[in-house]
Amino acid sequence: MTGRRRSHPRPLSSAPVVPAASAAVCTAVLASLLSGCGSLAGAADSGEKAPVTVMTWAPEGTRATNMPGMPAMAQAYARWVNSRGGIRGHHLRVLTCNEHNDSVTAAHCAQRAVDEGAVAVVGSYSQFGRSFMSPLEVKGIPFIGGYGASDEEFESPLSYPVNGGQASLLAGNGRQLARDCSKVALVRPDSIQGDQMPSLLNSGLQSGHRHPVKDIKAPEDGTDYSSAVNRALDGVGADPAVFGTSANGGKAPGSCVTASLGDHTDAFFDSFRRLQEDSPKVRVASVLGSVGQSLLNRTGGSAGPLEDADITGWYPVAHDPRWQPMRKVINDFAFDDNRIDPADQGVQTTWIAYTVLRALIGQLDDAGVDDITPHALQTTLDRGDRAIDTGGLTPKLRWRDDDLLAVQDFPRIVNAMVTYQVVRDGELTAAKDGFVNVTKTLERRRTDDG
Repeated sequence: MTGRRRSHPRPLSSAPVVPAASAAVCTAVLASLLSGCGSLAGAADSGEKAPVTVMTWAPEGTRATNMPGMPAMAQAYARWVNSRGGIRGHHLRVLTCNEHNDSVTAAHCAQRAVDEGAVAVVGSYSQFGRSFMSPLEVKGIPFIGGYGASDEEFESPLSYPVNGGQASLLAGNGRQLARDCSKVALVRPDSIQGDQMPSLLNSGLQSGHRHPVKDIKAPEDGTDYSSAVNRALDGVGADPAVFGTSANGGKAPGSCVTASLGDHTDAFFDSFRRLQEDSPKVRVASVLGSVGQSLLNRTGGSAGPLEDADITGWYPVAHDPRWQPMRKVINDFAFDDNRIDPADQGVQTTWIAYTVLRALIGQLDDAGVDDITPHALQTTLDRGDRAIDTGGLTPKLRWRDDDLLAVQDFPRIVNAMVTYQVVRDGELTAAKDGFVNVTKTLERRRTDDG
C-alpha cells in the first residue's frame, strides 16, 4: 500500500453468514435487480431530471497490475440503466480514466473528476490513494467501492469501501492456511504495498498458533521468478534430500507457499511449475485478484501448478447464481467487450459499487431530493438510514460510525467477510459455505511481526 498520512477531519455534513441462494431466491433477486422493482424504479421513471456524472478509473496496459474490466463494467452498467430511463430518471454519465499505475496520473484522474462535475468516484482501482484522495476530499466527493488497493481507502472519511481490501484477503488466507501448514512462505511485491502483507498474513496464521511467514520479496513487474521460488521452497524446508522430489512423488508435509503478486502471479507460478519437480511437492495458495479462473485456464487447469490451491476471495465463487444479474447485464450491454471477465474481482467490485450508487440515488429520490450532489451522497452514506442490499454478494452495507470495525490502520472497513475457495479439477469452487468473518483476526493483528 502507499504509506501513512494524517487523517483529515470529516467534511461538513448533516447530522453473519449469507447462505447460498436457492434457484427460487436468485430468480427473485434477478427480477428485482434487473426490473427496477423495490428500491428503484426502472423504465417507469418519468420526468426530465439532471444527469448524474461519476468516474471510474483503473490502470490499463501497464507492466504491473491492470484492471481494464473495471471501467468497462462501469460503461456497460451505464448503458444498461440508461436503456431503462436512467436511475430514477437521472441519466448516468460515466467518465473513465487510465491511471497507468502512476501517482501523478492518479491525481490527474481525480482532478478530472472534480473538473467535470463528478458527484462520486465509483468502483475504481489505484495503489496511489495519497495522490487521488486529496483532490476528492477538497471538493467533498465520495469514493464509493474502490478495489481496496491503497491505505487511504480505509482511512479517509470520504471513502466507502464495499470489501475489506488486501487486509481481509491476507488475514483470511492466513487463517485458511493455518489448518494445514506449519511452515509458510509469502512471495509478495518488493513495494510499500507489499511491506504490509507479512503482518496481515501472520494475523491469520496466529489463529492456528503457527509461526510467522518467511517473507520473500520479489519484483512487482518480474518475468522470471526462479530466485523467489527457490527462496520460498528453502524457507519452508522443502528439501529433496529429506523428502525426495515431486517428480518421484516426494511431498513436504506442512510446507506451504502463497503468492500475491497481482498480474505477475502467473509468471511466478510458471517459474514454480518448472522448479517444483526437483523439490518435494508443497501446498500452494493465493488470493483472488492475484489468481483467477483465467489464470487457472492458462496454466493448465487440473494439470497446472495451482490444482488443490487454497484461494481466499471477498465474494461468492463466480458461478454462484447471485452473480446472474451482473452476467445478464454483461451479456446484454457489454457488446462482446473482452476486457470484462465476470469472474474478475475488479469487475465484481465495480458491479457492487454501482449497486450501492443506484441504491443511494433511490434513497435520495424517496426523500424528495432531485439534486444529486457529492454532499447529498455523502450525507446519505454517513447517516445510513437504510442498509444497502447487494443481493447477497456482501453482507448488507452501511457506513455509520457504529458500523466501522476496530481494525488497526484500516478504520473505514465495514465488511471483513471473506470466502474460502479451492481449485478442484482446474475450477475455483467454494471450500466452505458462506462467508468467513475475519474481523477479530484483523483486530488482533500486530504490525511488528517478522
